[in-house]
Formats: sequence, structure tokens, C-alpha cells
Amino acid sequence: MADAPNIPDEAEVRARWGGFKWTPENERRAAEIIARFPKGREQSASLPLLDLAQRQVGAETRTQGWLPVPVIEYVAAQIGVAYIRVYEVATFYTMYNLAPVGRYHVQVCGTTPCMLRGSDEVIAACKNKGLVKGKTTPDGLFTLTEVECLGACANAPMVQINDDNYEDLDYDRTTAVLEALARGETPHAGSQIGRRASCPEGGPTTLREMADANHDYRGEWA
Repeated sequence: MADAPNIPDEAEVRARWGGFKWTPENERRAAEIIARFPKGREQSASLPLLDLAQRQVGAETRTQGWLPVPVIEYVAAQIGVAYIRVYEVATFYTMYNLAPVGRYHVQVCGTTPCMLRGSDEVIAACKNKGLVKGKTTPDGLFTLTEVECLGACANAPMVQINDDNYEDLDYDRTTAVLEALARGETPHAGSQIGRRASCPEGGPTTLREMADANHDYRGEWA
């Protein structure tokens, strides 16, 4: 089950984020987002605006970002809906962080397919690099969270780190990804065994000509 966020003290949060406003660039982007929706349907902009706000907070704190209550209130006021309506969105989707996280938010899938394929090894690798579930490392680099299915079951076990998925993991591959991030590198996202998308291990077994380009099979099937 996903870990509950450790929400900071409200007085401290309001002191730090009570004056939140869009940067000039994000103000332009927010206006573009709102303009996508017809009048009276501005609430539909909640998801992209919350994502934009979380990224702005992340840029200001050099982390993956989170959504302090005053920031959620700011988004709600901009689209003219009650705060609770936007808060409901923020609490429903795990893509939104309700508490501060590190520069890299390591979300380990612990649902059945990943568990059967070795997610315990992924957790062990994280633990041995100093990551503790529900907490941020002292250097502010990593936050570890166990979450529900992230939709990459065919390539289990996997983790999502910020915007990227890392799949087909084991202890050593997980360690390599974490060490690369700690060095400031950008490890290759996706399968860590060279699998293309969700193809079988070793590559496609059928319709192989379609792997790299469109191929017309009709003459061969006649």
C-alpha cells in the first residue's frame, strides 16, 4: 500500500509558500492551459495546473517538487473553484506530492507482478544505499516511497524516479541507477536489459519486420 505523506507544520508552510505566484514563464503557460477549456469548465485545468505548480516548487527547491496547501489554494483561486475541489484532485493522484521530497523521488512498485518478479531486491538495493521508505536521505537527494501498480507489469520489477520509469530491475541494476543519479548522471530510462518497450526478452517473436518500420504482410498471407 502507498505510504501516507508526512505533511509539514501548516504555520511553517504558510510562512514559506503563502506568497506563491507563477513565474512569468509559468504564468504564460497557465493561461494557455486554462484557455484549452470552455468557460464554466475551468476545473478541468486542475491536473495540468497542479503539475505545473509542483514543478515550479521543485525548481525553487531543487527537488522533484510538492504541493503546499497555499499553492493548491492559489491554483483553486485562479480557476475560480473551491479549494476542496482541487485538493481532492491532489490527494487522489500519486503523481502529486503532498509533502516535500528529495531531488529524486524513487517510487517502487510493490504490487503483485513486481513482487513476484523481485521487487524485494529493489527495496533491498534502495535500503543498502541509505534510502528508507517514507523518508528523504539526509543529503536531500532521494525520497523512497512504495506505491501501487505503475502500469509496467510486463517489465516488472520497476521503479518510477521523477518522470522516468526504470524496468526489468534486480538488485545490481537498481544500485547502478541510484549510483548514476547520485553522481549527477542521467541513466538510460526504460528496460535495463535492452528490452524494447514491452517486447519479450530477446526481442519480438512475431511480426518482426514491424519492429522498426511499417511492413505490408498482405502479399505473404495470400
